[in-house]
Amino acid sequence: MDTPNSLCNLNTGHVIELGIIGLGRMGANMARRLTQAGHTVIGYTCQPQKAGALVQEGAIARGVTSFVELVDALTKPRIIWLMLPAATLNATLHTLMPLLNTDDIVVDGGNSYYIKEKW
Repeated sequence: MDTPNSLCNLNTGHVIELGIIGLGRMGANMARRLTQAGHTVIGYTCQPQKAGALVQEGAIARGVTSFVELVDALTKPRIIWLMLPAATLNATLHTLMPLLNTDDIVVDGGNSYYIKEKW
């Protein structure tokens, strides 16, 4: 399947659009690296001033402060990369999953123990 968001396109020069939830140290640095590689990153944070600073810096294309806004901003099929502490992962997924389609992709890039996460 050759779609703009297909993870198979990472090495073909195609631009990937993805959302990152969690713009702390690790998430912001991941956003910077992806943006520097030419990809489009929409960043979610509950701190609007942090999103604004990252947009101004050029680390993310757009900052959003709600999951609905993030999901609406992304092209289908969506790719959403979670950069969250393990303690917040399940609550985040419970809120996020009803907003997504079956062909959307969620990547857990945080520090959770994958065996404990049953999704």
